[in-house]
Amino acid sequence: MGILVGHDTRVIFQGLTGATATRMAERAIASGTRVVGGVTPGKGGARHLSLPVFDSVAEAVAETRPDATGVFVPPAQAAAAMIEAIEAEVPLVVCVTERVPVLDMVRVKQALAGSKTRVIGPNSYGIITPEACRIGVMPDRPHKPGRIGIASRSATLAYEAVAQTTRFRLGQSTSLGIGGDPVHGLDFVDCLDLFLADPKTAGIVLIGEIGGRTEQDAAAFLEERRPKKPVVAYVAGMNAPPTRRMGHAGTVDLLGRGDVKDKIRALEKAGVIVVESANLIGHAMRQALDGAS
Repeated sequence: MGILVGHDTRVIFQGLTGATATRMAERAIASGTRVVGGVTPGKGGARHLSLPVFDSVAEAVAETRPDATGVFVPPAQAAAAMIEAIEAEVPLVVCVTERVPVLDMVRVKQALAGSKTRVIGPNSYGIITPEACRIGVMPDRPHKPGRIGIASRSATLAYEAVAQTTRFRLGQSTSLGIGGDPVHGLDFVDCLDLFLADPKTAGIVLIGEIGGRTEQDAAAFLEERRPKKPVVAYVAGMNAPPTRRMGHAGTVDLLGRGDVKDKIRALEKAGVIVVESANLIGHAMRQALDGAS
């Protein structure tokens, strides 16, 4: 049934009473996600969307026993919200907030060291195991239960991969956004490790971008493991100019250190099927699975 979240996952929303969190919590509930409460400091004791609201994550944990939390708070408060959830030992923290200061995320990474928590994001579209659990800002359609795991730095390209794997009748086991920022929680290597161990995931899609070395790290991991499950990748930014940030804070090629060609060479050397265009992801995965059967 995919990785990290499923039918039994109990979810809270930090910032529940805000406009965005309200909309996304409503969508989550409508899709069958077990949302059990929320946190908004100063509004503890109230109810919102028929859910209990707490002043702190610690109070929410004591009363609702959540397995995951969605962080929907402004950038200046996002790190504190994540650290609060880490200290409360919430197993999974999903942060969709954009523009979280890099030094704030350094503090989050320090809090994560030795903790019982995994963090997805920030600047993530979230995570979804279709028809089981969704925490994030992804659209309802065209996600369908299936056997392809998707991990992406880009939200819109992930939605394209979802549409294609659905169109080719492959569906998704779980789709998650690792986020486009230079300092973040789960990385491609973490996702690969989880998807390779998941019996419901038959193939994996990675969507990368210029900047950083997360794709090269994934390639090194795959070259060592040489998994039987096919891995299809697309890396965006082939024609992006060096030193110019393109969209996300992490999508910048600093003097050739995050070059797309280097990423592609590393992935291909590790046995990954790298497609030249995002619209070939579904077809490439279909062919890979048919060839493996």
